Amino acid sequence: MSGPLWNKLPTWAKSQSRSITAKMAGGKYMKAEIVRKKGKNIINDAVYNKGLGYTRSERDRLELRGLVPPVELDLNEQKHIIMEEYERGWAVRAAQDPSDEIIASGVKPDNIRRWKVLQSVQDRNETLYYSMLMQNFKQMAPIIYTPTVGWACKNFSDVYRRPRGMFFSLKDRGEMASMVYNWDSDDVDAVVVTDGSRVLGLGDLGIGGLGISIGKLDLYVAAGGFHPRRILPCVLDVGTNNPALLSNPAYLGLKQPRIDGEEYYQFLDEFMAALKLRWPRVLIQFEDFQSKHAIQSLTRYKREYLMFNDDIQGTAATVLAGLYGALKVQGLPAEEIRNKTILICGAGSAASGVALTIRNAITHQGGSKISKEEASKGFWITDKDGLITQGRKNLEVLEDTFYDLSSFARPEKEMEGASILEVVQQAKPDVIIGLTACPGIFSKEILSTMNKHCKEMPIIFPLSNPTSRAECTAEEAQIATNGRAIFASGSPFDDVVFNGMTISSSQCNNRFIFPGLALGAALGQTQKVSNAMINKAAEGLVELLSIEDLEKRATFPDNYPIREVSCHLACRVIEQAISEGIRIGNKVAYERLMEGGAPALKEYIRSKMWNPIYRPLVYLSPGKGE
Repeated sequence: MSGPLWNKLPTWAKSQSRSITAKMAGGKYMKAEIVRKKGKNIINDAVYNKGLGYTRSERDRLELRGLVPPVELDLNEQKHIIMEEYERGWAVRAAQDPSDEIIASGVKPDNIRRWKVLQSVQDRNETLYYSMLMQNFKQMAPIIYTPTVGWACKNFSDVYRRPRGMFFSLKDRGEMASMVYNWDSDDVDAVVVTDGSRVLGLGDLGIGGLGISIGKLDLYVAAGGFHPRRILPCVLDVGTNNPALLSNPAYLGLKQPRIDGEEYYQFLDEFMAALKLRWPRVLIQFEDFQSKHAIQSLTRYKREYLMFNDDIQGTAATVLAGLYGALKVQGLPAEEIRNKTILICGAGSAASGVALTIRNAITHQGGSKISKEEASKGFWITDKDGLITQGRKNLEVLEDTFYDLSSFARPEKEMEGASILEVVQQAKPDVIIGLTACPGIFSKEILSTMNKHCKEMPIIFPLSNPTSRAECTAEEAQIATNGRAIFASGSPFDDVVFNGMTISSSQCNNRFIFPGLALGAALGQTQKVSNAMINKAAEGLVELLSIEDLEKRATFPDNYPIREVSCHLACRVIEQAISEGIRIGNKVAYERLMEGGAPALKEYIRSKMWNPIYRPLVYLSPGKGE
């Protein structure tokens, strides 16, 4: 363009039309356009967005490192993925593959349709999205979180359309301290990170684990009142050992075996240091790491960072709350937990955290404290090799790997490797907890034998996810116990009508705990998340059970407003932190509690919660203020 009209254009308009010649891969030259956008702004521009078509050099030039998955897909490869969905949508494909574990677990094709609808709303209007989620929390939580999120994680590469969160891959080593600045928010209150190595009960899903980080933070916003611009979902792409992903042309992560050992922790160290450099006060939640890394990373970072591991601590706190709720259903006080015999089936990170958290609660419950050794006597723990006793040959491995699970080993060496049924016959447990991911392992014989020996109503918690991995169903538990069971599961089951009575099938889901626990720690700036703070969150949840809940044998306050649940738990967490001498970085929260007690602190907490309402917007041009 030239001539009089060109001369009349302002300088900025001329600059938009300039182009330069750039050398492309293969030695060819092509005219390159000059853009005035970087980072998220260019990704959100429909004209200049390339999806995963940006080259490595473009990602650095345009500050896109970490904002998109590490792979590169050209235009034709991207068209192929879209055409797959165009020809046969995901809901249809799901319906035609009933053997898929997620579909078999009860996630219906219509759940996938609903997930897609909600994703499209979130993409274009987050205020509308979170307003809908808050108003329909009980119905929508299973869509954006478990169990439907398992499908979203498993199919992440196929349904990926636009970035949400950050990707840290092995290609980013040495660059993380700078790439965190590609995220356009100077204030981040909470990060949820996973390495995708053990997503729900589905195993290694690699980069697809980002879906669980996104789902968790959606609940942080809806349930905990976090601001959607002050949260950051992350995935660490350190490879995958899943053969299906390694052979899938559409997989968006690195196609190489997972790194391990010291190399893995050097990578993790760099990631953690980069987060703290950019956001010194951020709360970091670890999610769905395989057992050995979940436990070791918690031990490695819990003193230096404000962080917790939801699989170990959040799940454990929720199970503890469920046990307190079950005791309340039985008409017993919380300290009666020390008189219960507890059988835990499973020995991974979640089971280890559950055992340790319950034991810690036992040692601190009641008027007189008891020792760790005395508290351990009420526990029986089985793994894939059966009952763990002091006769176990690899007991030192358990001690090193499974967060000192060896301290729960039974003295009855002759019962080493005993089956669950044999343990039930010998131990006569009051509580049975399943974290095995082995469907149906709580057989009718096991449950009926347990029921026969229980004076109080038996407490049955099959907690493995998704539903297809549950150790038993709610109906099976009630039939086997003649309708006496107090039941809570990891994935949702319908209430059971037995002999004309409706018995609650509670969901022991950590969505009850982690938003409030995280809110208390992040808002209070508690410096760390202690075991006592976790226990206090569990106790606080039980305080909200109603008479109607107890009459139905509900162990969790399902119908209590979820934001009020989080507010109550956050208050209890901050109170506990102060009582044990942990420094509170938020002076206002401290002063409110000291001057006006819990009511004043709760009022302050509510005032800091973000609410999804339309607010007046005012344009401020660049350079005229913040």
